[in-house]
Amino acid sequence: MKTILSIQGLTYSVNDNSQKKIILDNISFTLEEGKILGIAGESGSGKTTLAKILCGLNIPDSGKIIFNSSVEEIKNRIQILFQNNGELLNPYRKVENILSEALAIGKKKNNQSIELKGLMQIVDIEENLLQRKCCQLSGGQQQRVALARILAVKPKLIILDEPFSAQDSESQLNFLNLFKKINAELGATLICIAHSLKILRKLADEVIILYKGKIVEQGKTEIVFSSPLNSYTKFLLKAESYNLKYEDILND
Repeated sequence: MKTILSIQGLTYSVNDNSQKKIILDNISFTLEEGKILGIAGESGSGKTTLAKILCGLNIPDSGKIIFNSSVEEIKNRIQILFQNNGELLNPYRKVENILSEALAIGKKKNNQSIELKGLMQIVDIEENLLQRKCCQLSGGQQQRVALARILAVKPKLIILDEPFSAQDSESQLNFLNLFKKINAELGATLICIAHSLKILRKLADEVIILYKGKIVEQGKTEIVFSSPLNSYTKFLLKAESYNLKYEDILND
């Protein structure tokens, strides 16, 4: 299969009290087109920073991001769905106006009404919501509209940043099935950042485990989760149901 994304030696740091703090340390991986990659790790492991770099919000200190076989302009080609994306929608704008604007960016000006209906069907929300303002929608509906806006610009790669956080089990299952649908029907390549290994086990083809800015394990999801090699991965699998930190175990 075609490699859509290749990350080579990515490093990112910030200045913390006049000291250099490394957030990402020599990150390298590849992602095949049409696959779903899961990225897991505790808070502070560098997951969201990596996502922001991939979609151009942060600039790495060093390393290469090769997208579609070239170091090309990635604006609109890689989109990110933040966990609070619904809150980023203008509460006083109608859903139709928000999606129409996104379709124009995606150069889908012909038969826009058909395109709008198609977007609503893909994200599984009713067409009558097109005339509602975003402040009139539920949190779940806002998240789906935010996802529809992303799909409207026809990205090649979609990054999902903690899309299942603060959701009940039913909502998690609904969004899990929605992302699978987008992957299967649209052929979209996805990167899903999540704390829940149970979710990634059901969603991702491959998984990367981050710890303190480094990749400590990566491979096919079934293999990594059934036969983990790294002690941190083993810890995550055992401690998922408990509020534990790896450092506490090491220092015990």
